[in-house]
Amino acid sequence: MTNQPFFIPALIIAVAAIPLVLGVIPRNGAYGIRTKKTLSEDRIWYKANRFGGWMFIFSSLVYLMTAKFDPTSGPRDPDLSLWLLHLTAFALPLPASVWATLRHIRNL
Repeated sequence: MTNQPFFIPALIIAVAAIPLVLGVIPRNGAYGIRTKKTLSEDRIWYKANRFGGWMFIFSSLVYLMTAKFDPTSGPRDPDLSLWLLHLTAFALPLPASVWATLRHIRNL
């Protein structure tokens, strides 16, 4: 499965989200869901980052399941529609995760 076009980026996103879900990243200006509201209070920071972390893990899993059940034959696969399916399965869940996380932050 490592020869799938977006496997490595999806894996990196999922691994980077795990510390957010576990709540081990303190408020900072470099790593995590950083908005004016999340940086204002620890309680909001941890709740927002836990939710956002789960959303990014879910996004990665959407792609990884696509790669598992509908794999390409490699980087030179001539089937453009299959490559576009992979691109869509990788790229669409990410902004959806950001949108859902920002909505969640508004409700905190």
